[in-house]
Amino acid sequence: MALYPYTLQPIALNMTEAEFHQAQYELFASASPSFGLSSFKTKEWIIMAVVVILALAGLVFLTGYSTIIFWLMLVSVAIYMLVRTLGFKWYVKKQFDKQVAEQEMPDEMRQMKLGVQKHGLVMAMPVSQPNLMQNPQMRGMQMRAGSTQQAVVPWSAIKSWDETDDYLIMMFELKGQQGSQIIPKRLKAEKFPIDTVRQHLQEVVPVRGLQTENIQLPK
Repeated sequence: MALYPYTLQPIALNMTEAEFHQAQYELFASASPSFGLSSFKTKEWIIMAVVVILALAGLVFLTGYSTIIFWLMLVSVAIYMLVRTLGFKWYVKKQFDKQVAEQEMPDEMRQMKLGVQKHGLVMAMPVSQPNLMQNPQMRGMQMRAGSTQQAVVPWSAIKSWDETDDYLIMMFELKGQQGSQIIPKRLKAEKFPIDTVRQHLQEVVPVRGLQTENIQLPK
């Protein structure tokens, strides 16, 4: 395996509430089904084509009030396409925004530092965090005493991961406890080895993609 850079000391995550929600939205957008014209099934295209052909034929061969029904047929097809694309997209986005608004970023993510080592992802927190061990994400990990408490998530504990334009998101399991971690790619500017993290993730889980129905972001 090629040599990749690692961190000498954990680097401050400095996650903001806006980033926390943005990461969830980007993941949702990448995993959500397409709402464009390509999402229409062949059966739908056939039905709409038949309706349009009948409507156009009626407008060509008939005149007067009899053509109203054919105009209604064309309008119905147009409305169906709008609802099937823009309407569904708006509804799903609205439901997502409602769900995200009810979630708050965990306090520990504001002070967390991350490091990358050959054996796993290092999470460091100030010792003044009294509720750290009560956090399900930290439960079951080996903590090192000192000015900071450190926990290590072995790469082998990663169960799934995904990547957006701005974030790496992973899910892991240790001693029956599930957790997740969001890594902003902006940390690369602070010499956080994003490429090394990606390399290890690809080694343990070659096919990226989170099971969105099982995503449990930190609470």
